[in-house]
Amino acid sequence: MKSKHDSGETSLSSREGKSVLFTKMHGLGNKYVFFNLLNNPLDNHDLSELARSVSDVNYGIGSDGMILICPSDKADFRMRIFNADGSEGKNCGNGLRCTAKYLYDNGYSESSQFTIETLGEIVEVEVELETNHKSTVRSVKVDMGEPKLQKADLPMEGDPFSSTINEPVIIENQEFHMTCLSMGNPHAILFVDDVKKFPLERWGPKIEHATLFPERVNVGIVHVLNEQEIDYRVWERGSGLTMACGTGACAAVVAAALNNRLKRELPITVHLPGGDLTILWDANNHVWKSGPAEYICHGELAIETCQTLFSR
Repeated sequence: MKSKHDSGETSLSSREGKSVLFTKMHGLGNKYVFFNLLNNPLDNHDLSELARSVSDVNYGIGSDGMILICPSDKADFRMRIFNADGSEGKNCGNGLRCTAKYLYDNGYSESSQFTIETLGEIVEVEVELETNHKSTVRSVKVDMGEPKLQKADLPMEGDPFSSTINEPVIIENQEFHMTCLSMGNPHAILFVDDVKKFPLERWGPKIEHATLFPERVNVGIVHVLNEQEIDYRVWERGSGLTMACGTGACAAVVAAALNNRLKRELPITVHLPGGDLTILWDANNHVWKSGPAEYICHGELAIETCQTLFSR
């Protein structure tokens, strides 16, 4: 389907192989550089290196990572996400909302409901439109699927078929009580008295790289405010401190319910540094996430120069 932007302003194009067009978007301050590959492949580039270079604030655009919007033979569309360190992620809640908004706003989907394939799974999204402007997306609702609780799902050392709920774990002589699960991405959740005072900058990378997690892990800290509100901060695997993490917000709500700190089947407002998300763990064991997605800018990247400068 042809984009509404006939000028190609937000579609990938190449000029003698030297420049490509990009869109930068954010979900609650969790920012990504998007390349539209639906009609134009990005050939002959190391994608991990490209992600590192475009994410760099000095030599690139500056972001928490890179997202490629691609065709899919399993779903309506496909999303590939690369973290700022070049590693490829399985899923990204904020990235999914941005991708859904981009696809609908630019006319690639005429339906407000469609599916997006990720490395982790296929997810269903529903765009919610502005009341007085039916062609503009106000927020996006995403079915994030079922939480996966076994150690093998993360993965995590230990009995692969066991779960980790409020389990004491020693990291560099410090004991933490962790609840670990996967929402397409692996998360280790800690409950704290104050998310602002907890030294996440210190312990986030130590837990992320602990031998307990062979493929590393996202680290989230949670303070339950009341039966329908929590505070949440995150150290993201491969990106560090970010303003928001959609899969992490889902994991936080599931972990709180598993520890009897919240009730199932109630919409929970998750307060993140970048803003609020609404999370619901429903009776069918699916986790739903609703929240905004916004454009930051469109531009043209001198891709070869960017990579050359970053590699110096």
